[in-house]
Amino acid sequence: MTVNLTKGQQISLTKTDGRPLALVRMGLGWQAAPRNGLLGRFMPPRDIDLDASAVLFSGAHFIDVVYFNHLVSDDGAVEHSGDNRTGGTGAGRDDEFIRVNLPRVSARVDQIVFVVNSFSGETFEAIENAHCRLVDDTTGQELARYTLAEGGPHSAQIMAKVVRRGAEWHMVAIGQAESGQTFQDLLPAVARHL
Repeated sequence: MTVNLTKGQQISLTKTDGRPLALVRMGLGWQAAPRNGLLGRFMPPRDIDLDASAVLFSGAHFIDVVYFNHLVSDDGAVEHSGDNRTGGTGAGRDDEFIRVNLPRVSARVDQIVFVVNSFSGETFEAIENAHCRLVDDTTGQELARYTLAEGGPHSAQIMAKVVRRGAEWHMVAIGQAESGQTFQDLLPAVARHL
């Protein structure tokens, strides 16, 4: 059963039988909003290049990043699906995803923050049906979904993070609107959520 997350909500990444999840996938999907005006109805949807990134931290210390130009973390535990420059699946499926093998994550990493930015510079006013979802990658079961309900003049979102507490991992929905075209632009804002 999927949990529809709200800002600040947390879920444990432990299965109902008490075993921790091993492979999780953070998926991102989006669609371009219809164009406005009379002529807009006859024009095809625009391509919007959103980028998903996973930023790995030890406390507040940056360790590594996985994004379209660095597809696998240095420890091999986090892997990006590759760059989708157009979007289009929206509420149904994922346009980009990041797979995390939780037992393989370096012991020094205690937080992985998932961010989304509009590399092409469009704001979220031009995007609809955007979501971030957490999937048990072993079974394919969707565990949690965070829907970006608000458009707006921002070009990025700090979506969620997974946090290690002892031997357990938890997911926290953040949903903070920000501005920036790359993950580097978002690092000062991400620091406020560590």
